[in-house]
Amino acid sequence: MPSPLEDQPGLLIRDPFQYSDITLVVPPPLVPLLGMLDGEQTEDEMRRVILEMTQDVRAGAIQDQLLRALDQAGFVEGESFDQLRAARHEAFAREEVREAAHAGGAYPDDAQELSAWLAHQRVKGSEEGQDGLIGIAAPHVSPEGGWDSYRQAYSALNGTMDDRVFIVLGTSHYGEPETFGLTRKSFRTPFGLSGTDTAIVDWLERKAPRAVRMEDYCHAVEHSIEFQVVFLQSLFGPAVKVVPILCGPFARSLYLGGKPEDDEGVGAFLDALGELNAREGRRLCWILGVDMAHIGRRYGDPSPAQAHQGLMLEVAERDRQRMACLSSGDPGAFWDLVQPNHDDLKWCGSSPLYSFLKAVPQARGEIRHYEQWNIDEHSVVSFGALAFR
Repeated sequence: MPSPLEDQPGLLIRDPFQYSDITLVVPPPLVPLLGMLDGEQTEDEMRRVILEMTQDVRAGAIQDQLLRALDQAGFVEGESFDQLRAARHEAFAREEVREAAHAGGAYPDDAQELSAWLAHQRVKGSEEGQDGLIGIAAPHVSPEGGWDSYRQAYSALNGTMDDRVFIVLGTSHYGEPETFGLTRKSFRTPFGLSGTDTAIVDWLERKAPRAVRMEDYCHAVEHSIEFQVVFLQSLFGPAVKVVPILCGPFARSLYLGGKPEDDEGVGAFLDALGELNAREGRRLCWILGVDMAHIGRRYGDPSPAQAHQGLMLEVAERDRQRMACLSSGDPGAFWDLVQPNHDDLKWCGSSPLYSFLKAVPQARGEIRHYEQWNIDEHSVVSFGALAFR
């Protein structure tokens, strides 16, 4: 992203995987050089470009300093990056608990402050009966931008559901395509330690090993499930039982055609989820941590976007068409709207939503809320709340 530091202009670079804890700011004149680090061009070619840019005979020293800084930070492929990645993966695999990665940032890291924070936003369950409720879809956007949708989603849940096992399908922003990331670890938040139903996790791995990445490192940094666990704990207590599943993108279907389940591994996993639903029935409740469209410069679009204005009015209409397919429980019609142009709306929740519709064919949805939020002045995310019965 552009550096926010007035005295250090340039391009700020950091690692969302958290292999590296270093943040670098590359000065503006050197930013174009990053495009040369593509495995195709040579150091001699880069040195020549630096000399042409600077007319400085110390071009070699400038190049060495840039490459050394990137390498030591773990921002280029090579031994330093490999060591950082291997160390983080091994450390996560050894940990008994998945520690909160976003406490103190996206939400308070003190239990009392967190309770007060949620109470102030009036996030609470319903006092009415469940009325056949089998799941909800809630955002995974930063709560500061999505309170209305979080409130509408979680107010569908009832306090008597504390004996359910919550199957949490979250978007895997960093995961491999056609892959479902599982973990046996319990999730710790400021409220305490949730329990992961390891029997279900192990059963899913046995049923669809080709599509499963067990102890997927993405769990260590992903927010789409962590946020849902926090809200569930606030309603049902820290020991709420969950099955955390990160859904990677169905890229093969988006780019090559066909349905997601045409991939053998994906098909086996969706069948396993369906069998789980048929077997366990009302013991389960499905929680989907999903956002919808991502439009604007942050997401590679040429023009800026403003929530509920201009282009975003058309986006809202297209979002609602997709939500109508979710409400009617029609995964085929939903995917027919997602697939064209490799999903130009960039719905990052399409994989969890499709997986749920395939696994729970009897689900019918109620749209409880829809909204758009300017995540920055040039970019918009859309999301909403649905309840499934």
